[in-house]
Amino acid sequence: MQNMRQTSRQHRVVVIGAGYTGATAAGRLARRLRDEDVSITLVNAEPDFVERVRLHQLAVGQTLRPRPLDAMFAGTGVTLRLGRVTGIDVDRRTVTVTGASGAEGPQDLAYDTLVHALGSAWNTQGVPGTTEHAYEIAGREGALRLRDRLAALAPGSPVTVVGGGLTGVEAATELAETRPDLAVSLVARGGLGDWLSARGARHLRKVFAGLRITAHEHTTVTAVHADRVTTTRGDIPAAVTLWTTGFAVHPIARATTLETGDTGQIVVDATMRSVSHPDVYAIGDAALVAGSGDKPLRMSCASGVPTAWQAADAIAARLTGTKLPTVSARYYNQCISLGRKEGLIQYVTADDRAVSAALTGRPAALYKELVCKAAAWGVANPTLGLPTRRRRVTADRARVSVTPA
Repeated sequence: MQNMRQTSRQHRVVVIGAGYTGATAAGRLARRLRDEDVSITLVNAEPDFVERVRLHQLAVGQTLRPRPLDAMFAGTGVTLRLGRVTGIDVDRRTVTVTGASGAEGPQDLAYDTLVHALGSAWNTQGVPGTTEHAYEIAGREGALRLRDRLAALAPGSPVTVVGGGLTGVEAATELAETRPDLAVSLVARGGLGDWLSARGARHLRKVFAGLRITAHEHTTVTAVHADRVTTTRGDIPAAVTLWTTGFAVHPIARATTLETGDTGQIVVDATMRSVSHPDVYAIGDAALVAGSGDKPLRMSCASGVPTAWQAADAIAARLTGTKLPTVSARYYNQCISLGRKEGLIQYVTADDRAVSAALTGRPAALYKELVCKAAAWGVANPTLGLPTRRRRVTADRARVSVTPA
């Protein structure tokens, strides 16, 4: 009879999604752990990192700097796998990946630890005609499609932005500044900037007036057509309708046995670990995270990147037997671009409620630009930053395989 012996192998970490959160988590893990102990695979459908917070700029025709993922992670120890995640089996601990082009058949990637960072897409809210006639900027493909449509519009054409949140406000102002020849309007269910402080709301109205953006306040869109939107206050002309009424989480988690909330987000603890499957972590828009006062964090880059830090540090701590991170997620401000020349920094409480203080005008625009550049730099330089000791994975935490002696 053959003798059997146990041999240790690398702990397999698979990160799905290379947006702000997934790319950040992969790079931070590479900075914390040794290559000989851990393999880190980053799965993404596109070869480039997409600056999602700048997609409204791309949509109006501005050129964004290309950021190839293979160049960003070269020499880091992170293996990039291009393909679309089409399935997750949390019982077998595998992720099914189909080639990015669709030509390659599905293949299973085995993991010991999974970091779910697939993020979110646009949310049509089930409004009739939205899928057929509206445009979106929740992803690069949607932004490019909108860019082509806007470029074909004649002067005076009406463009209607639906949604009075951060994305809608940024898109409307960027568009009106870049294309003053178009008739831009925004439809908001509440008042314009009603989540802001009095000072912030005044500045937003001032910018809208200066850019000649028409705000349809306290108005709900009930249907979208090719040439107009129907609302609770009548029809509004729209050669182009841009839909920005929030985000819907990637649906794949709901098809698993992971515990998810009503939104489809994975329920996690304070370390971003799934409450139902301890070998799965969820970050960014994919995670249902309790912030200050147990209020769920909103889907945003500001919320997502800290969850990536928390998850990466928790995974590293558990593998190396060191102290778990205890930093809780909180908010400090909302950074809003209002075109390239104007901005608004609304300071907020830990649970995201506006306070009276706000930074406006050109200084706010520069502040927002600095934040965007810093976020992209952090992703593009995944193993740079504060000096960090790469620790060994402890023997009792490493997975083992049984092989013939």
